[in-house]
Amino acid sequence: MPIIQVKSLSKTYEYYKKQAGLWNSVKSLFHREKLFTQAVKNVNFSIAEGEFVGFLGPNGAGKTTTLKMLSGILYPTSGEASVLGYTPWKRQPVFQKQFALVMGQKNQLWWDLPAMESFLLNKEIYEVPEKQFRATLDELTSILDIQRLLDVPVRKLSLGERMKCELVAALLHSPKVLFLDEPTIGLDVVSQHNIRQFLKNYNKEKKTTIVLTSHYMEDVEALCERVIIINHGVVMYDGALKKLIDQYIDHKILEVTFTEPVEAQTLSAYGLIKEQSSQRVVLEVPKKDIKRIASTLMAKLPVDDLLINEVNIDEVIRNLFTNSAQL
Repeated sequence: MPIIQVKSLSKTYEYYKKQAGLWNSVKSLFHREKLFTQAVKNVNFSIAEGEFVGFLGPNGAGKTTTLKMLSGILYPTSGEASVLGYTPWKRQPVFQKQFALVMGQKNQLWWDLPAMESFLLNKEIYEVPEKQFRATLDELTSILDIQRLLDVPVRKLSLGERMKCELVAALLHSPKVLFLDEPTIGLDVVSQHNIRQFLKNYNKEKKTTIVLTSHYMEDVEALCERVIIINHGVVMYDGALKKLIDQYIDHKILEVTFTEPVEAQTLSAYGLIKEQSSQRVVLEVPKKDIKRIASTLMAKLPVDDLLINEVNIDEVIRNLFTNSAQL
C-alpha cells in the first residue's frame, strides 16, 4: 500500500470582486460578485515508502496548496487523500506525530529565542522521550554542524543556519513523511549543497518518504529520480526524471575550448551556437549526432578541451509546458 495516495483531489478558493474607489466600497456592502479560482484540479498520484519525489511547477501551479492538503492545513473541495493510512484534514494526533512540513519561506522557530528552546517545545508537543530526543538531537546537529548555534537567538543566525535549525526541528520526532516546500530558497550555493547532501543521506538511511517542491533545478536533479509536474492545478507528468529529459529534449550541449581562435562560420556547421568568444564556443547539438560531431571537432579543429553536458531540467520543463499548450 502506498504511503501517500491521492485520488481526484481538488481545491477551489472563493473570493469577491472588489473595484477601487469609495463608492464601489459602499456598493460592495450590499452586493458583491463572487468569483472562484480552482487551485488544484482532480489530482491523482501515489508515492511509495522511501521515495524522494520532486513536485514541480511554476508559481501558482498548485504545489503548495497540494502539500497543505496532504499535511492537513487545508480542507479539499473534493477528492480523497491518504497519508500513512490517515485522512490528513481529520488532523488526528497520531497522524500529526508522523509527518513534518518545512516551508522555506515560513519559520517554525521562535525568532527571539535560541533554537534549542524551539527544539524543547517540539519535544513536548510530539511527546518525544528524553533519551530519544537527546540521541536524535545529537545526531542531527552533528551531521549539520550546528552544535555551536543551539544557544544563539534565531534572529542572529544566517539564512543557511536557520534553515538547518528548521530541519532539525522538523526531524526531532523522526517523521515517516517529510514535506519540503522550497527548503533552499534564498540560500547561498554552499548552504544549498550542504542541505541537499544532508537530505539525500537522510532519505537513504532513514527511508523517510520525502516530497520536495523547489524552483532550484539543482535540488531536483541531485535528489529526485521521480518527478510530478503540475501546472494550473493539473498533473502534466508523473514519472522518472530521466525519461522526462529523454522525451522532451532532443539535443545536448557541447562546450569546446580551442588553442587558437575559430570563426563562427566554421563552428556553425557543427551545431547551433549558443555562446561564443574568440577561443570558446557552446553548441546545441542533436543527441543522435553528438558523438560524431565531437569526434569531427577534435579531428579537424584545434581543440584544447571538450565537454558534453545534458540540458538543464529548466528547459525540459519549459518544453513540456510549451508542447502541452500546443495540444
